[in-house]
Amino acid sequence: MNLISSPENWTALLTLTVLEIVLGIDNIVFIAILSGKLPASQQARARTIGLSLAMIMRILLLLALTWIMGLTAPLFTVLERDVSGRDLILLLGGAFLMWKSTHEIHQRLEGGPEAARAARGAATIGGVLVQIALLDIVFSLDSVITAVGMANQIAVMIAAIVLAVGFMIFAAGPVSTFVERHPTVKMLALSFLLLIGFTLIAEGLGQHISKGYIYFAMAFSVFVEFLNLRARKAHFKQSAAGD
Repeated sequence: MNLISSPENWTALLTLTVLEIVLGIDNIVFIAILSGKLPASQQARARTIGLSLAMIMRILLLLALTWIMGLTAPLFTVLERDVSGRDLILLLGGAFLMWKSTHEIHQRLEGGPEAARAARGAATIGGVLVQIALLDIVFSLDSVITAVGMANQIAVMIAAIVLAVGFMIFAAGPVSTFVERHPTVKMLALSFLLLIGFTLIAEGLGQHISKGYIYFAMAFSVFVEFLNLRARKAHFKQSAAGD
């Protein structure tokens, strides 16, 4: 009862939910791009399962707080720098994200429509879910460590994760549709995934980069692209009226 009536817990729940949603933006974009390689009938299912996996993974990590805290302990030393389990996960996750983003950009710029259709035909829901699960581990780890640092009650953390993932499942469909409809937006999204991969590697090497800078750059670029889309739409309308 004290848990529900405490204003501090409600404040922590609201703050954590918003933070989890913000931290989950890159996850939504990644899932949207991967699910877009599947047939249209399987895309919604892949997005829902992928985000549900993320939620389950984050809750399990929260329940294993002792293990999470142990990940920050040094495992070995390289060039006089201690390397922890968290560092290794961030390095591997960042490298995977950079490789995947580069591969997708190359496919869209060099492969042409035929290669894109072939890749879509070759993709399976199992393969896509495995890739989503691999990146979910990295994104979930970052999210859980942030949650542990901001709240004291496990129930508050779990509630924030459930609310945030529920919002992301609701938003994933429109985001995926918008990204698939506009090739320039997809290229922009892939570029930011490349940047996030680089940031994860930098974090794994002990160089902290504030995500505020990345999210500001993302928001500014999306705003500019929105203006470009509006201008293009207005141009098409004028051309149609002239004809």
